[in-house]
Amino acid sequence: MPAPILRWGPSVRRHRRRQPALACVAKPGYPLPMLPPDLSHVPLAIGPWLDLLGLAVFAASGALAAAKQGQTIVTMTFFALVTGVGGGTVRDLMIGAPVFWVHDSRAPSVCLIIALVIWMTPERWWRGQALAWFDALGLAAYAIFGSAKALTFGIPPVPAALMGVVTACVGGIIRDVLAGEPSIIMRPEIYVTAAALAASLYVGLISLGVPVAPAAIIAALAGFALRAAAIGWKLALPSYRGRG
Repeated sequence: MPAPILRWGPSVRRHRRRQPALACVAKPGYPLPMLPPDLSHVPLAIGPWLDLLGLAVFAASGALAAAKQGQTIVTMTFFALVTGVGGGTVRDLMIGAPVFWVHDSRAPSVCLIIALVIWMTPERWWRGQALAWFDALGLAAYAIFGSAKALTFGIPPVPAALMGVVTACVGGIIRDVLAGEPSIIMRPEIYVTAAALAASLYVGLISLGVPVAPAAIIAALAGFALRAAAIGWKLALPSYRGRG
């Protein structure tokens, strides 16, 4: 018996004039993939693992924010979950897509496991800049995933690029607000800009007809390189000087 076809998007007619909804094949009872169809097999089987890696990194940053304040395992788990899935949740609600982690148990499971691992390990294991480097990788990857999913749902190029930024950055913003720390979006360091570079470059390359695989790789490398340069050389955007 052939596997059923699951279509992305609550209404195909809604987006028919922009871009037809893409379909993905799923086994009966198997959850919808976390990746948009455009990237579910790009490159090969690496894409889904990078998606889970990015989710794990963001969840870890949320759990560590709670750990630094000596919070309970419940609070740590909550921080891990909202940081890991926050950006993707806002994106899905804005583009009219099913919220990804509600339909895929892998996402919340990864967040819960990461919170438990951090809870059971000493603080000295998480010092240094290792987490910042992994976060840079997750930032670039999630910017691409968010933009690709928005394009799949027929969102125009500019809003689709913004959806990539939302996917990559909103979870960290929620984490900082809950932790009572200055939000990442209010700091001069290059963070949101790196996500914007990756998302806009991917959308631009796709609009020019570049195949999905090279477009995703080029855009992700560009976003990661910018964030890595900011980490290594403490790069920051100039502040507004028009006051007074």
